[in-house]
Amino acid sequence: MKAFIVAGVCVLSLLSLGSAQFQNGRLEPPNPQLCAQRIIHEKTPDGKGYFFSWRDPQLKGVEEDWLTARNYCRRRCMDSVSLETSLENEWIKQRVVGENVKYIWTSGRLCDFKGCDRPDLQPTNINGWFWTATLQKLAPTTERSQGDWSPTGGIGLPQPDNREFKQNGAPENCLALLNQFYNDGVNWHDVACHHKKSFVCEENDALLKYVRYTNPNLRI
Repeated sequence: MKAFIVAGVCVLSLLSLGSAQFQNGRLEPPNPQLCAQRIIHEKTPDGKGYFFSWRDPQLKGVEEDWLTARNYCRRRCMDSVSLETSLENEWIKQRVVGENVKYIWTSGRLCDFKGCDRPDLQPTNINGWFWTATLQKLAPTTERSQGDWSPTGGIGLPQPDNREFKQNGAPENCLALLNQFYNDGVNWHDVACHHKKSFVCEENDALLKYVRYTNPNLRI
């Protein structure tokens, strides 16, 4: 199990990421009724709830692009999973492997929009990855003892490699967890955001607090 940097990782507070308009669409706000009716498949010992798309009868066999998956979660006061600690990372990987899921989206993304020219994010392919759900930076991708980036990919290079863009396709700006896709274990890969995958939602404290405050009579 790899160690993850948790303490001391800076928050991307200078970017308006909470309502950021990404290149491929806009984030959606929470829906109070859907928040109240959100489905929780499992909870971790700290009480945070998780939703696994492949376990839901209505979503069985359904895969979504990165933004659509995030918005499904956000409408329910959740967000795509952020694998911020080795414990959470391994907990999610166990379920992906145990339930034979090929790949899932996370909230991870490369900073590639207005405001990403900040010096501390340069070069972005090394210092510009962050968990969009929590606005926490990932460790630099050159620090291979941190995070869980795969040592290989479609062209045999360590992840992230921006392979699709190098092959005249879309930039690989989103972070997915792949299950033995390249016979490389269960690891992180950079993937073009338009690809469709299963996804995991985790409860988002900020969205829950907002909906509870604005809807005091609704049990959330």
